Amino acid sequence: MALPGAPGSAGAAGSGGGRRVRSGGGGLAGGLPGPGAAGGGGAGAGADRAPQHPSRIHVMAGRVPLGTDRAAVAGEMETTFIENLRYTADLLSQEDMIGLLEPINNRITDPRYYLNTPHQAAAILEKVGRPNLKLQLDLFHCQIMDGNLSRNLETYFPLIGHIQIAQVPGRHEPDSPGELNFPYIFELLESLGYTGYVGCEYAPKGDTLEGLGWLRSYWESRGLQHGGTSKAAK
Repeated sequence: MALPGAPGSAGAAGSGGGRRVRSGGGGLAGGLPGPGAAGGGGAGAGADRAPQHPSRIHVMAGRVPLGTDRAAVAGEMETTFIENLRYTADLLSQEDMIGLLEPINNRITDPRYYLNTPHQAAAILEKVGRPNLKLQLDLFHCQIMDGNLSRNLETYFPLIGHIQIAQVPGRHEPDSPGELNFPYIFELLESLGYTGYVGCEYAPKGDTLEGLGWLRSYWESRGLQHGGTSKAAK
């Protein structure tokens, strides 16, 4: 049985599904994205100051076939996925690229998606055994499936190659009403030493740049100015 999206199926480092903002710039202090960042994967203003990372791509897991019991095909799907990932990792290594596995919740967003939790992704990464495959942890999906974000971030931090954020349950800006305390989460990521990108995988309520007010507020709370630069450096 071939897993849908067969060997090396890959997409942009985001799970699609409507207009999204993806913020570049290397972590939360890396720079406010420019107008071209809306709905795309481009780096924002200030990306030239960000740490240089290998190119990354989301390697998608496919869906449980229609009319099929998930539990009945779970073993076969895992075997196929692992084979596909090894094949993909070998190709990506030739280009100095990182492949990212993103668990997507099957409670709301995609009921048939195969890869649903960080625990499942971590187990598969261990079985695949390729250093150029990492975990893409979208906190929106993680909260819906498992919660316990602090412990999950700490537990899976060595595997994380990319972080994505959105408020739960509306999947809008981090400062919109919802379940997640993003200032706390951002400080936790900094304390863990995260220096990678933070992808804004949400649907803006209105204008993209106006919706990034939460980032400006965060910078100010950390003594930073526009672009994530220290006030003391001015």
